[in-house]
Amino acid sequence: MSIKVTGLTYVYMKGTPYEKKALDNINLSIETGEFVGIIGHTGSGKSTLVQHFNGLLKPTSGSVYINGEELTGQRATELKKQVGIVFQYPEHQLFEETVYKDIAFGLVRRGEEKDEIDRKVRKTIRLVGLSEDILDKSPFELSGGQKRRVAMAGILVLEPSILVLDEPAAGLDPKGREEIFELVSNLHKNNKMTVILVSHSMEDVAKYVQRVIVMNQGRIEMCGPVRSVFKNTETLEEIGLAAPQITYLMKKLKEKIPQINDDILTIAEAKEELAKYIRKA
Repeated sequence: MSIKVTGLTYVYMKGTPYEKKALDNINLSIETGEFVGIIGHTGSGKSTLVQHFNGLLKPTSGSVYINGEELTGQRATELKKQVGIVFQYPEHQLFEETVYKDIAFGLVRRGEEKDEIDRKVRKTIRLVGLSEDILDKSPFELSGGQKRRVAMAGILVLEPSILVLDEPAAGLDPKGREEIFELVSNLHKNNKMTVILVSHSMEDVAKYVQRVIVMNQGRIEMCGPVRSVFKNTETLEEIGLAAPQITYLMKKLKEKIPQINDDILTIAEAKEELAKYIRKA
């Protein structure tokens, strides 16, 4: 098991007039190799929750376990290294003169040998789908999508077993968005990484994740396989969320064409279902 959370409660500015309970008795488990989505409206506790996964925040009460060990005490520093978090607009954190130095920064701080740093940097730049030719360039000369990949490479080079992505495609155009999600999907499939995606995009969640955790007012409202969660459109709408747009379209079409299946989450599924109907017709 990659992550286990028991009784996790977190209170911002505890003991002040601005005290606010952001997480309220959260219990969850994320299996090794799983691709999990976390959704919820703004202020639901999504980002606060994932910041506990590598110790950026410490529980007010409750416990967090990483790969079977509690994230506390003398082992906490080592356990934190197993979780890499990519925040919104990670390219804003690029600061070195070259792409190479930016990716290598965390390894240098760890005190790794020069040859080992070089090997890992070159391996990781290929892993994120970029050429080694880019390593000597300034990160500020790159396109938005390239910057995002370089920023992700700076996390991946540290070889975490768990990758947390908080709105990883925010601000990118459709092409850049698709490229980032294909990269993440390949990391999950080919490298057997545990991936946790925080997103406002129901379409992205429906397309890529296996299981969805729905947050509402600091609690888990729903948790289950992606298809079963998105079937509960009324519950989602009550808390300010929705199913993917294509799901609503297919439900409208079913009113006109009762023979079609409206249990559809992605455009690819809709295309296949409509093609099947047309062939029969």
